[in-house]
Amino acid sequence: MPITCFIRYQIDPFQRDAFRRYAEAWGRIIPRCGGHLVGYFLPHEGSNDVAWGLVGFDDLAAYERYRATLKADPEGRANFEWAQAERFILREERSWLQDVAGTRELPRQVAP
Repeated sequence: MPITCFIRYQIDPFQRDAFRRYAEAWGRIIPRCGGHLVGYFLPHEGSNDVAWGLVGFDDLAAYERYRATLKADPEGRANFEWAQAERFILREERSWLQDVAGTRELPRQVAP
């Protein structure tokens, strides 16, 4: 059963560029460690201090393998440490979602 980790971040709105750099690093790290990066998202309109990240896994066992690989990844550890030192993430919440079959990664269709 595919699952997705939905991460809600409260960020320092004056350090958006730092969060962007942090998210872009995960774009290299997460796939290398076995996760499927759906994406990271910065606020555009409305609240200016909430960002999101979505990471998918084939199942809970795949997530556990990912966690073990991530802990051993030097770039992953450095990214976590940098975020803690710079304090641009004020709060982080994680929710686990069950993917609905037939709705993920569908190709875009243009109406005739």
